[in-house]
Amino acid sequence: MNYLEAAREITVIIPDLKDEWKNDTANSYAIIQTFTDTIKKMIRQNDSNLLFKCLKKMDEFYRNGDVILKNAIENTFIYSLDNSTAFCSEEYRKMIFSHISKELQTVYSRQIYSHGT
Repeated sequence: MNYLEAAREITVIIPDLKDEWKNDTANSYAIIQTFTDTIKKMIRQNDSNLLFKCLKKMDEFYRNGDVILKNAIENTFIYSLDNSTAFCSEEYRKMIFSHISKELQTVYSRQIYSHGT
């Protein structure tokens, strides 16, 4: 799966994002950054139903995506998880992480624990 396919699948869930990628600057990083920003808003607004669908879709992109899409997810979405959940209750944070695949949780842990080494 490449970024164009990911963008199409994201707009099925969140049609409002369709206009975000009409210009020529769309690429894997831009697509994942916009999707990550949208997920952050959902976390802040406690929009759990749509949030969990989006987290599942992010897992699917990571599992089936090409190398560039996977790198974008690791360097954008995973990197932002701490910041996105910083002000959540511990219970809500655990619920969010329970909807992230074990594979992405492993990437998150590797990134957090290797930071600064």
